[in-house]
Amino acid sequence: MTYKENTTEAVELLKKLISTPSVSRDEKAAADVLEGYLKEKGLSPKRFGNNLWSISKDYDESKPTILLNAHIDTVKPVADWSRDPFAATMEGDVLYGLGSNDCGGGLMALLQAFIILGNMKRDYNLIYLASCEEEVSGKNGIEAALPLLPKIDFAIVGEPTGLQPAIAEKGLMVIDAVAHGKAGHAARNEGDNAIYHAIEDIKWISEWVFPKQTELLGPVKNTVTIVNAGTQHNVIPDRCTFTIDVRSNECYTNEEIFAFFQKNMKSELKARSFRLSSSRIDVDHPFVKRCIAEGLHPFGSPTLSDQALMRFPSLKLGPGQSSRSHTADEYIKVSEIEGAIYLYVKLLDGIRL
Repeated sequence: MTYKENTTEAVELLKKLISTPSVSRDEKAAADVLEGYLKEKGLSPKRFGNNLWSISKDYDESKPTILLNAHIDTVKPVADWSRDPFAATMEGDVLYGLGSNDCGGGLMALLQAFIILGNMKRDYNLIYLASCEEEVSGKNGIEAALPLLPKIDFAIVGEPTGLQPAIAEKGLMVIDAVAHGKAGHAARNEGDNAIYHAIEDIKWISEWVFPKQTELLGPVKNTVTIVNAGTQHNVIPDRCTFTIDVRSNECYTNEEIFAFFQKNMKSELKARSFRLSSSRIDVDHPFVKRCIAEGLHPFGSPTLSDQALMRFPSLKLGPGQSSRSHTADEYIKVSEIEGAIYLYVKLLDGIRL
């Protein structure tokens, strides 16, 4: 097959997936579609829940293994779509549809690259993994699938990066905070307003900057995104809850950031998880060096992906633009998918880890 033919197959399969709703934790129907295609291609897929993977037929445990990963799930469509998000509409070079950019383009391009490279001589093994629950960082997604795979030495995550290598990625920690006070009547000088205590902590968060930052990821970003308090207008609130979205860089662990917040804030804090860490791959890694030799430009990504759950070298590289993700009238260009297939094969052909 030519790259044009591979692209045509990729686009036709992507249309089917767009037309099969696969919102996070409800990906079964889409996983069924993809599993059927893999079987048609003779790829002997394995499945755990709604995670699907295929291992190259010439697998040799003495060789290093490269993982090609993208996710099958989508966010829920936002309200202001001007077209049916599940209709897979083509307009010239552009394919509209929910999940087309995030992350259908990468999902399909990596699959075609896996098929092409599977028929070529390699000094490494290949695994293609279509994972679920990425958009919600779910426990039944890639975190459940990775222990079932052979040892991985390097991974490409097909998130939309404009086909430039994201060699670092910010982590994520969500903190639920509670400021405590004492109830009283608003008309009298009594009670202890929990909102005022929360305001002090929120002001500190808005002004504090962690000193360590990097060229790739910049500083840690702390943002209060939800605030709730009060029961009625004439009652002093004894409780104010707020949520903090923390995007960590590679200089601090989530545990370190949380401990520092606890030391400097009056509110009661609870982290939902510490597991979504920042990640970075060395610029001297053979794949990164090959990217640079091809004229690509490594950068740091502010958005989270399944890369956060990978405990081996990895980077994000995929068709489309991150700015299109989670937006109305999301789209991917057919030419972007074709360019991605070509680039993946070119970068991986003959590489030695």
